[in-house]
Amino acid sequence: MDTLVKLDRREMLKTATGMLTGLVVAGSPLALIAGGRAWAVDLSALTSAEGATLAAMTRTIAPHDKLEDAAYALVIQAVDGEAAKDEGLRKMLKEGAAGLGTEFAGKPESERVEALKKIESGAFFQTMRVKTLLTLYASPIAYAYFGYEGEAFSKGGYLYRGFNDLRWLPEVPAEDSGPMPGQR
Repeated sequence: MDTLVKLDRREMLKTATGMLTGLVVAGSPLALIAGGRAWAVDLSALTSAEGATLAAMTRTIAPHDKLEDAAYALVIQAVDGEAAKDEGLRKMLKEGAAGLGTEFAGKPESERVEALKKIESGAFFQTMRVKTLLTLYASPIAYAYFGYEGEAFSKGGYLYRGFNDLRWLPEVPAEDSGPMPGQR
């Protein structure tokens, strides 16, 4: 049974510092699994501008041109959740986003790459890189985009679910396949 939570405007403003929003592209893998055409991620430790800067950073770290922005927003949501509990992380993220500048998200990719190369050995960049890789590639949105069906153990294993689904290789004639196992 769903429970309706009533929040007044003042209560909502206390809990949300920023928000990332976007639209789902029709025909994308996300459109197949999304319940609607729009998405939003509430931020409690970061502002909307900081979230947008960090989202552009994550897209630059792991660039996939056709991957929905919502997948990158999930990374920012995860980082924001940790930053809400950890003052040191929050300070590092805010200072790092400020160092990149509010215009970072609007710059061409080549300029973003150059800006990130200058800070790639620092703790801010390394924290965002690790969080990007761990969160982005574990999301259902990325699974749908890359065609990954998930782990197979709970579905009976791979033997009858994809083990021999090599559609991208041509069929090898039986006479050219060499000796069968156990034959010499």
